[in-house]
Amino acid sequence: MKLPRDCSGAEVVRVLSRDFGYVKIKQEGSHVILQTDCPRSHRLAVPNHPVLRPGTLNAILRAVADAKGLEKSDILARL
Repeated sequence: MKLPRDCSGAEVVRVLSRDFGYVKIKQEGSHVILQTDCPRSHRLAVPNHPVLRPGTLNAILRAVADAKGLEKSDILARL
């Protein structure tokens, strides 16, 4: 599945919070720190940029998929 080229950091934070149980812990500069405890503890930094680079988005999706035991395509379908 091809990664979107127009996905913003705020949109990724919104989807991860709404659909995958991540909670915004704090913001350090332009990075939003998210955390979840289900099924295991996982902390993630998402750049709050107007457009995320494809490699950055891919790394975020891969980290969430690994922590939640999902496929990247399942997460990408919700963006």
